[in-house]
Amino acid sequence: MIDVATVLDDLRAEGEDLDTLVSGLPDDAWGTPTPAQGWNIAHQISHLAWTDRVSVLAVTDGTAFADSVRTAMSRSADYVESTAAEGAALPPAELLADWRGRRAGLAAALADVPPGVKIPWFGPPMSPASMATARIMETWAHGQDVADALGVRREPTARLRHISHIGIRTMGFVFALHDLPAPTDPVRVELTGPAGEAWSWGPEDANDRVTGSAVDFCLLATQRRHLDDLALTVRGETAARWLPIAQAFAGPPGAGRKAGQFA
Repeated sequence: MIDVATVLDDLRAEGEDLDTLVSGLPDDAWGTPTPAQGWNIAHQISHLAWTDRVSVLAVTDGTAFADSVRTAMSRSADYVESTAAEGAALPPAELLADWRGRRAGLAAALADVPPGVKIPWFGPPMSPASMATARIMETWAHGQDVADALGVRREPTARLRHISHIGIRTMGFVFALHDLPAPTDPVRVELTGPAGEAWSWGPEDANDRVTGSAVDFCLLATQRRHLDDLALTVRGETAARWLPIAQAFAGPPGAGRKAGQFA
């Protein structure tokens, strides 16, 4: 059983780390392009604020959330882009204040969800811990785009375990997303955390294996680095088919990053 309070503490910490990265930027730096095509730093923060807002609706107002889903489905081609652009047009101080309020509101709302209650979402309903974990993943991923735009190396933390977990749990989803047969062979994933700790998933006797650092796996699963640029070891046919398409986030596969882009 995942302790919701612990996950929420990690969600707050992940947001605070990214907040520290952007809060001291001069206004013109918010227009710095990031590796996500067409998105600058303001777009990245705007998208996080928008997703936090919709997440709060999912927790607190099912009718309003359902309306938001219908709107998104009717404008699926450009909805993410347009909502990110709306927030990015705000003055940086206003955008930052909005994001701070949205993420604080989400953490508070998730803390109040009664045990056993599932929260509706664009995909399957989620527990509060699962939603918080997903928000950690997305905050970290978009934070990586910001860090890359600024030429900053972020210090990895044990919160990578949450992101690794999502990246592994979505293996069946990504095979279906790419119209590939569902994997039948289990995959053992053994990752090394930032402090040298050993994290593992899957049966110990599995023939298929993925090993390497947790940060490299998270960069792959969030599509922030190309597989060729990461030190991950792969054994077995299922594992070899999975890693090039690994994806921790919901929705269609993204364009990812080109090999050698950050060399």
